[in-house]
Amino acid sequence: MKQLILKYALQNAVKYKGKANIGAIIGKVLAENPQLKKDMKKLSKEIKKTVDDVNSLGFEKQKKELEKYSFKEVVKEKKDIFSVFDIKENEKVVTAFPPEPSKYPHIGHVKSIFLNYELAKKYNGQFILRFEDTNPKLADKEFYKIHLENYEWLGIKPEVIDYASDHMEEFYDLAKKLVEKSYAYVCKCSHEKIKKGRFEGKECTCRYLLEKEHIKMFEDLFKANEGEMILRLKGYMQHENTTMRDPTLFRIIKHTHPRHGNKYHVWPTYDFENAALDGIEGVTHRLRTKEFELRNELQNHLQTVLGFNKTKIYEFARFNLEGVESSGRVIRELIKKKKLIGWDDPSLTTIVALRRRGFLPEAIKNFVLSTGITKAESVLTWDDLIVHNKRLLDAHSNRYFFIHDSKEIKIEKAPEQVVKLKLHPDAKERARQFKVNDRFYIEKDDFKKFKNGKLYRLMDCLNFKKKGSKLIFHSTEHQKFKKQGDLIVHWLPKQKNLIKTEILMPDKKLMKGVAEPMVKNLKENDVIQFTRFGFCRLDKKEKNKLSFWFAHK
Repeated sequence: MKQLILKYALQNAVKYKGKANIGAIIGKVLAENPQLKKDMKKLSKEIKKTVDDVNSLGFEKQKKELEKYSFKEVVKEKKDIFSVFDIKENEKVVTAFPPEPSKYPHIGHVKSIFLNYELAKKYNGQFILRFEDTNPKLADKEFYKIHLENYEWLGIKPEVIDYASDHMEEFYDLAKKLVEKSYAYVCKCSHEKIKKGRFEGKECTCRYLLEKEHIKMFEDLFKANEGEMILRLKGYMQHENTTMRDPTLFRIIKHTHPRHGNKYHVWPTYDFENAALDGIEGVTHRLRTKEFELRNELQNHLQTVLGFNKTKIYEFARFNLEGVESSGRVIRELIKKKKLIGWDDPSLTTIVALRRRGFLPEAIKNFVLSTGITKAESVLTWDDLIVHNKRLLDAHSNRYFFIHDSKEIKIEKAPEQVVKLKLHPDAKERARQFKVNDRFYIEKDDFKKFKNGKLYRLMDCLNFKKKGSKLIFHSTEHQKFKKQGDLIVHWLPKQKNLIKTEILMPDKKLMKGVAEPMVKNLKENDVIQFTRFGFCRLDKKEKNKLSFWFAHK
């Protein structure tokens, strides 16, 4: 197993300039040895360890090690990730994604929305974005807005935007029919008694009333106080699946709703609302995370008794990004305690945070779809996401110099010259230039590395040596450095028009320094690369300062 993982880790690293990607390797390894699926936890752990080891090697070392392995050419038909549905030609496809407007969307939501969106697009179907807002205590006007903005930024264009709370009258009509047909009943028991009965599999005495009494009780539900009554399904109290043991369908919540004020106070539960709206909207297929798996039977049963076609549902495992908080409740608490700067804190994977750091919509989409729709749980790292973003940013982001914690140096006998540098290694027409003499700024950490007699280079500028306490000019040609050089450092000329610059890091540390004058032409939201530092997004442009957010290396 270890040799197999190493082989594909090296292959992937060499393919992508020294950086292997965990997600890509899992598929290759399992394709060659499907038996390893039996212990995905062990496999994932070993792959992560191997990828870390391989990525720590230099590119040349990776290429050399890769030569030890041979690869069989495997020609196989590309598997469609949506093949689980076995959708026939011209079959109607309507999908939906139902966020609850109670928190900011994060990368886990993005996987669900993209899978449902792409499935509808593939079959020329319809995609519905539906807000599940039937708990007025959780729904918040701010969250409706941010969901819509985030999905638009990601490139999601739903055919329909719907709100569950706009269907309340339809829900009431459907509930009344369930009562009239003896599929549901109003229960006045205490929460503790209901919980005990469901645990022990004992039917509630509220089930056994005359038809007229059930109808009257249903009418009374709309006049009752919170906690006095609920509407329950007549399920099967000894059912193995506990969700089928007379679950709640409607409950009383007396709280102002952000869209409807105090118009309603009898609200459907998730299961009723989800099953009913899928039926009303004609949702045919749904992909969702597997914590809802036990609810399938209940929701399909509700669709049957309500007279709707059953929605075909497929569950997939959630993926967790290592060390990242995603719980809305926990994030709210951390914001309140000022341990996070907000929902867009750079340590989070909310869409607003990723966007603010400089992650691109296409990279986020590529990443979440690359994780597939397996039911095996997986823990991924920031590196797995970063590799997708870096491939896109590398192709077009301009390069600039930024000096953090600067030290002024003098290079004795350095000539005056005009140094021309590329803004991008693959675009000769994009360039900037500096007039330089013998005075420069470099980073203190680089200066500490200089040793007597060694040859160093200011990137694309000149070569020099350290002699005692002095730095002495050697030459300008890069070829002379290549033969015996030790370290290349980036730099800035000592001049007055350097730009005061701050970069907020993911751990919320602020890196302060100066950048080259040309960065003043950048616009807010531009993502650039500071050479030897990393990719950064310009967050705020002020008269005397530029503020960036660090994306990644």
